[in-house]
This record gives sequence, structure tokens and C-alpha cells, in this order.
Amino acid sequence: MDEHPKRHRRDPVESPEDIAYILDTVSDKVPSMIKGIIGAFFSPEAAKDMAKSVAEFRNTLIEGGISEKDAMEMTREYMRTVTNWKSVVGDIKVGDHRYKDE
Repeated sequence: MDEHPKRHRRDPVESPEDIAYILDTVSDKVPSMIKGIIGAFFSPEAAKDMAKSVAEFRNTLIEGGISEKDAMEMTREYMRTVTNWKSVVGDIKVGDHRYKDE
């Protein structure tokens, strides 16, 4: 059995060993969570989904009566927004782990 049983989040931390256990747990779980989130943005499947999303966005604008010129500009802005978000996520660094480089 685990020497550190699950605790209620309001229970006080009682010893340095408790803190070490918590930090070990976080350092084990957080990097893989972040890697999974980043993978959702940068995988081939994510790129394909993004392309579909951009095309659908543009088509919806045009079908809604927006001019081709305005729809293209709005689509570019939409892509910049998505790209900027991906850049922020891609620059995440936790401890010695830099996920953009992986």
C-alpha cells in the first residue's frame, strides 16, 4: 500500500516528506499532461482539423453574405488567433522540460 494515502485537499501538510511526495507526484503527472495538450495542437490530425475549421469559417462568412475580400481578411485574422494560441502553448516550459523542442 502507498505510504502516502490520498489526502483531502484541505488537510494540512505535516512534514517535509509530505511536500516531497506532492512535488514528486506533480513532477510526474504535469509534464505528460502538458505534452498531451501540446500534442492536441501540433499533431497531423490537429493540422487537418484546423484546415477544415478555417475552410468552414471562410465558407460560412461567404454564405452569410460577407464579401470575398472581407471574408479572406477575417479568415486571416482567425488563423492568426489560432496560430498565436498555438505559439503560447508551444512555448511552455516546466522545470527543465521544454515541450516545443520535443
